[in-house]
Amino acid sequence: MDAIYRRQVHIYDATRKYYLFGRDRLIRQLDVPEAGRVLEIGCGTGRNLAQIARAWPGSRLYGIDISQQMLRTAQAKLGKGARLGLGDATNFDPAALLGTAQFDRVVISFALSMIPQWQHAIAHAAGLLAPGGALHMVDFHDGAGLPGPLRRALMRWLARFHVSPRLDLAEVAQAIAGQRGLLMHVHQGGFGYYRQVTLSRPR
Repeated sequence: MDAIYRRQVHIYDATRKYYLFGRDRLIRQLDVPEAGRVLEIGCGTGRNLAQIARAWPGSRLYGIDISQQMLRTAQAKLGKGARLGLGDATNFDPAALLGTAQFDRVVISFALSMIPQWQHAIAHAAGLLAPGGALHMVDFHDGAGLPGPLRRALMRWLARFHVSPRLDLAEVAQAIAGQRGLLMHVHQGGFGYYRQVTLSRPR
């Protein structure tokens, strides 16, 4: 991942705003409780955590990423406002890495499509929820509503960056929800461009 992002890190936020749709909708819907612990898995440059800090003042912010390059950028942006760690989304130890074992909100934004064992990442994240907590995920979908040439161009562009839309995201999340007694909500973005899935743990 460092090899992929070594050159992109400086222009990442400026370019991604044009096609990573659904992130800000997710942030608006987080409904973080007072002093709630918010973890972003695949926090990248820290853009989303910075937005969460503005939208939900008082939140305690945490982030992990597998790219040291991205983490350096995120830490410079967030300063002491977030605790960040280098870790694999599928098996990191939150207590050892971040100093806490459970979170009120967990966010995975356009990272599942880059994680080979993404199903394990969802299962691991779901196990980190505190009572009343929620896992919010957003990622590319099939783009079925887009004109054919535009859809094909988008998929070719994503493939250049090793991005694979997880078309069965909702089905995998539903199975994990059933295993763990979680509630699930699904929202599909316009033209099928993205899909947002939320898993919630009852109190």
